[in-house]
Amino acid sequence: MTTLKAPITPHDHILGPANAPVTLVEYGDYECPHCGVAHPVVKLIQQQFAGRLRFVFRHFPLVQVHPNAGPAAETAEYAGAHDKFWQMHDGIYENQDQIGLPLFFALARTLGLSETGLREALANGTYSPKVRADFLGGVRSGVNGTPTFFINGQRHEGSYGFQELSTAIEEYLSAPAQL
Repeated sequence: MTTLKAPITPHDHILGPANAPVTLVEYGDYECPHCGVAHPVVKLIQQQFAGRLRFVFRHFPLVQVHPNAGPAAETAEYAGAHDKFWQMHDGIYENQDQIGLPLFFALARTLGLSETGLREALANGTYSPKVRADFLGGVRSGVNGTPTFFINGQRHEGSYGFQELSTAIEEYLSAPAQL
């Protein structure tokens, strides 16, 4: 079984309690249609396991096939630098059919962020090192497509459907504690 090689750090985007018994890590691509389908599933999973699940999102933009995925990830990081990562993350996924610079700038304005600041960050590649670090951590962990999920450090080999992810998480929750 493939394991998560890049440890979770304060540089990650995390929702949920630090001491949650289950950690779900997603490597995602904002332009990937499968990630777009998985997004509301992950939201339901977070609701289902509230208080018992820590969710971590990492960028894995497949820029060869999704040219807007890199700028989308950098846009999310720009928003994150202003404590608006999750709002931008959700906004991009919820408007995936419009993905591109006009959407990124519109979302920035909606979130009260500087469109000029975002333009400069994208032009200068300000947040590309973070996106690249996430990507390389995924490569080291055996990620080769999106979305890819890890549950408590083990790659989830099943689908990203609600029932299958939910069942897998339940299995981790009901497993005897390791000493």
